[in-house]
Amino acid sequence: MSAFSNLLRKLRAERGLTLREFCLQNHFDPGNYSRLERGLYPPPQSHEQIEKYARALGLQEGSEGWLELFDVAAAARGEIPRDLLNDEELVDKLPVLFRTLRGQPVSPEKLYELAELIRRS
Repeated sequence: MSAFSNLLRKLRAERGLTLREFCLQNHFDPGNYSRLERGLYPPPQSHEQIEKYARALGLQEGSEGWLELFDVAAAARGEIPRDLLNDEELVDKLPVLFRTLRGQPVSPEKLYELAELIRRS
């Protein structure tokens, strides 16, 4: 199962609802939602659909849980979260991050710039 499916299941369980109860209360198809929770379906591409799930799970817009759900969905789809892509300065620094993740050398100055940018975000 993906981190997204695990998070959906965990958040629903924290609300004390069975999958069927949760789906009935929120007008979701139980079969499709079950496939999401079991990792058989990838996270939705639609930002609006993930918002519906987030609200149904009791997450407040902009909260840590809200951001985590969107971040995990983007990662599961192999994408960078939309809000981060809107930050031009951060996007310009992504190649430094990618080189670092691949184990290629990065200058201390570039690492410092990236760390400062992350702190400000």
